[in-house]
Amino acid sequence: MRETAKTKMDSTDLSVSIIVPAFNEEESIVEVIDRIKKAWSNCDLPYEIIVVDDGSTDKTFELAASQNVRVLQHTSNRGYGASLKTGIKESKYDWILITDGDGTYPLEQMSSFLEFVPEYDMVVGARIGKNTNIPFVRRPAKWFLRVLASFIAGTKIPDLNSGLRIFRKDLSLEFSYLYPNGFSYTSTITMAFLTHGYNVKYIPIDYHKRKGKSSIRAYDFVGFNRLLVKLTLFFKPIKLFSAISGFLFLLALFVLFFSKFYLGQVMDITTIVIMLSALQIFLFGLLAELIVRLKEKK
Repeated sequence: MRETAKTKMDSTDLSVSIIVPAFNEEESIVEVIDRIKKAWSNCDLPYEIIVVDDGSTDKTFELAASQNVRVLQHTSNRGYGASLKTGIKESKYDWILITDGDGTYPLEQMSSFLEFVPEYDMVVGARIGKNTNIPFVRRPAKWFLRVLASFIAGTKIPDLNSGLRIFRKDLSLEFSYLYPNGFSYTSTITMAFLTHGYNVKYIPIDYHKRKGKSSIRAYDFVGFNRLLVKLTLFFKPIKLFSAISGFLFLLALFVLFFSKFYLGQVMDITTIVIMLSALQIFLFGLLAELIVRLKEKK
């Protein structure tokens, strides 16, 4: 029988820094802090709550500061990832738990994550529960990224960028040079842990409708493509390059046999061009893989 969260926490002497990035969340920040305190009220372990106000123009900072928690403030809006970086840098405990300040995540489930700590290096709340309120316009891009990331990581990823998770601080700092200041922070840390062999556990959770206005644009073409490039090149690039190279090689064979047996004349130039393209892309993949591995050893 699995130990209860309370017993597990006592036996492992866990200490947790809970980081809440917030930008113009005056409608929900007090409720979020209160829900966190209630969720952890029966947990016998050291913890702290750090709210990082990311240059809000409303009363987010004042309201958070009135709740007897640590509040850090950016003088201007620097981004979701930048807020997490600030919170982690100022945190004093060995485990980091992050959640959003908009009230969308089931904070009552946070303490249950500790049933899997420290057996797992990261525990992620996967938004695949019965009640998930993810805007329809974001779903195609999320699905495509999740499929691509799963292929690169070599394992199924039910939720690539969930904002409710707990992870080891020391391991997260190993990849600090990769983390962006924007919303792709969670996608990046997920891939960093998975592609480097760390244990990641997914727990199904619900995802509620947020309070207030979202600061995430429904479709960011530039950001979407930037994240695609990062996932491709920063983590096991040889897998994607090999797949593209293999497809081109098969296409070259198809052109060769189709032209020979159906057209009666071999399309030799076309076949050679496609074959060389396949070889070139494969070599680019090897080079990219070598660069990634050398950078990891520094």
